[in-house]
Amino acid sequence: MAAARSIGSLTVSFGLVAIPVKLFTANQSSNAISFNLLHKADGSRLKQQYICQKDGAVVERDDMVKGYEFAKDQYVRFAPEEIKALEEVGSHAVEISEFVPIESVDPVYYDKTYYLAPDKGAAKPYALLTEALKQAGRCGVGRWAARGKGYLVILRPIGDVLAMQQLHYAADVRRASEVEIPKPEVKPAELKLAQQLIDAQTAEKFDPDTYKDEVRGRIEAAIKKKVDEGQEITMIEPAPPGEGKVIDLMEALRASLEKRGKAREPAGGLGPRKAPKRVEEPAKVARKAGKR
Repeated sequence: MAAARSIGSLTVSFGLVAIPVKLFTANQSSNAISFNLLHKADGSRLKQQYICQKDGAVVERDDMVKGYEFAKDQYVRFAPEEIKALEEVGSHAVEISEFVPIESVDPVYYDKTYYLAPDKGAAKPYALLTEALKQAGRCGVGRWAARGKGYLVILRPIGDVLAMQQLHYAADVRRASEVEIPKPEVKPAELKLAQQLIDAQTAEKFDPDTYKDEVRGRIEAAIKKKVDEGQEITMIEPAPPGEGKVIDLMEALRASLEKRGKAREPAGGLGPRKAPKRVEEPAKVARKAGKR
């Protein structure tokens, strides 16, 4: 894999300390698979056009202006220079205004992630800030301006790398309390079975490498077949949706635990597996629940 390429430079500052850093994108958008629109008759690429809703004429870009719809079909116009004057002036600095516990920033606010690397002569202060944040369990909160917009960001350590996490503003995030959730009674026996199932499926840590994008894999295989072999793709009919049945929660939990128990049995010749946490047999839990 090719080495990451810097997309810019910044200066991270807190107090009187200034750290010049190089900016890297954390996500590889170039890996995304995209399709182009083609003319069905001859396979040529289609060109996007803008049509005037009033007279049906094709409008060229030189004849376009931007407008804001303040009421139904009523717009106020903005010239390019007016929009430019409203934009945030780009900066090459991130000034940390405060440090907060990393767990106090709910991931629902997370947006785009960047990696920061020390620029020339900044290895020592970079390592100092990264290690100090790790030991304190905190992240730095600051602001950054780019592409005409102002962004709220946090600086948090990922191993020995300092990451700049772009955040959504509070006004852009819907509160969880806005979602209406019924509050049915949860029985102790049901809760105990659910906790046992969680224990049985608990891993020491999250490993993203164990999860693959299966849809991407299917698309890549289909593209290869069409390009290399010239074969048509046979689409698999989706399974019909199941009927909405009311299930017995206790029975579903018991069945899940039993299935997990069978899956843990080692196959012949593979050797013993690490013993999982002790899980009480579902039948015994059910008998105890009946005595209550």
